[in-house]
Amino acid sequence: MRDQEFSIDELIASQKPGFSLDQRFYTDPLVYELEIERVITRNWIMAGHQSELPEPGEFKVFNLANESAIVVRGSNGELKAFANVCRHRGSLVCLESHGHADKFSCPYHGWVYDIDGNLTAARSMASGFDPSEYGLNKVALEVIGGLIFVCFSDNPPGVESARREMAEPMGLFDFENLRVAAYKEYDIQANWKLAIENYEECYHCASSHPEYAVMHTLMVDHRRRGHLQKNMFERMESCGLRNLEIDKLDGRAPPGELGYSYSRTALFEGYLTGGQDGQPVAPLLGELTDYDGGASDFAFGPFSFLLVYSDHAVAYVFIPVDHENCKCVVYWMVRGDAEEGKDYDVDKLTWLWDITTRADKTIIVNNSKGIQSRYYKPGPFSEQESAERSWVEWLLSELARP
Repeated sequence: MRDQEFSIDELIASQKPGFSLDQRFYTDPLVYELEIERVITRNWIMAGHQSELPEPGEFKVFNLANESAIVVRGSNGELKAFANVCRHRGSLVCLESHGHADKFSCPYHGWVYDIDGNLTAARSMASGFDPSEYGLNKVALEVIGGLIFVCFSDNPPGVESARREMAEPMGLFDFENLRVAAYKEYDIQANWKLAIENYEECYHCASSHPEYAVMHTLMVDHRRRGHLQKNMFERMESCGLRNLEIDKLDGRAPPGELGYSYSRTALFEGYLTGGQDGQPVAPLLGELTDYDGGASDFAFGPFSFLLVYSDHAVAYVFIPVDHENCKCVVYWMVRGDAEEGKDYDVDKLTWLWDITTRADKTIIVNNSKGIQSRYYKPGPFSEQESAERSWVEWLLSELARP
């Protein structure tokens, strides 16, 4: 049982390059505690889109591991985030997942906070008690192209490089003026890393996702995909798109900055978007004039990923819950002036990525069950798992960082 006697530092140092992670990375609560400290609360994670909170007082609660934040449109119209922790004795303040509020009242002892986080009422406190010293603690919040990100760190990574370099690709689809048309949460009984690793690779797509595989070319060899890419590139400009590629993810961003990436990949011929028959499911985004037969991949940090067709965007956010459970949260977004029932049908809009995510949930849980076996040993990554390998290597470097 020598492996179980390894310290975490020794476990990280002993990881074989090009191989999947040791069993303890998925099963050991002590590894998870280190991940909370060095990865989970140190990095930005997408908490929604600004369109969800259009008016002052509108809020949503965002939970990550052992942290909870109230994201609210403040009295001055700006988005803010506060720790969902009463400054009296630590109860959760807001128990609703979303809504509109003029104030937040702690359900335990009745301390009251306004929508800007200020303590406005606290009964029976001693003389000399100063309410101004007991407002809700602030949580770091940034908006990038309309997407809301929070970070539970007092010293979060910078976002200026991401905001600057991603402005052009996000502008192509008018991210600022998208709106959330549908939202679903998928509870997954598996370690959070297994869910992200599964998303990062398409080695499993051909065998596990027939609905996805008939449309998307990520699982085919580079030579064949290159031919399809050429056709897409030739159509891009006439459709209102540009050929852009950005790769500042997994340790390639400037030091101390959020990682980010953008690329566009062709769909198979005859497919315009991610609808059941490959035909349009919503109005074209932004100023696009036609379909180029492609879909764009965006990534922001280690938890937040988006797939953007010409007529809708799908955001995937992976949320650690504890060392044995996580959530996959999916947002479907359309242009801000699109009307449900007239311009799009929710069932048709969500069909592909709902059926794919439910299949992924089964895959991930089965993967988790196998990894817990005494027979599990790390195996080598395939050539189609290069993105997963990069993510794993980045994670190891973060865990090794003081």
